[in-house]
Amino acid sequence: MTNAVSVLVVEDEALIRMDIADQLEREGFVVFEAANADQAIIVLDAQPSVRIMFTDIDMPGSMDGLKLAAAVRHRFPPIQIIVTSGHRVVEISEMPDGSVFFGKPYRHEAVMASMRQLLSEAPPRR
Repeated sequence: MTNAVSVLVVEDEALIRMDIADQLEREGFVVFEAANADQAIIVLDAQPSVRIMFTDIDMPGSMDGLKLAAAVRHRFPPIQIIVTSGHRVVEISEMPDGSVFFGKPYRHEAVMASMRQLLSEAPPRR
């Protein structure tokens, strides 16, 4: 990628979070990490460059990934959202408009293609 795009990975399982972060960095993304929704909001407040949030659904804390996705869509509308879960399948109606769902285990290539598609459709975050 010519211009590094910032991605926030929200995942409570450290090894899974590190794996997706490493994969994204190898693809040229700048990666920020959070273990739960509360940390994610702190990162988003501090890092206006984030353009995509990749979040798990099932996490401890004040919000699960679906509630986080709704909060991010409301508070940071330009951020593109990818939701993932290894425990349930989510209907498109359960997610904010324009969000994408991947069941675990997901294919790295499919996630990268989805991110590029979302970025091509999105206005830059200010």
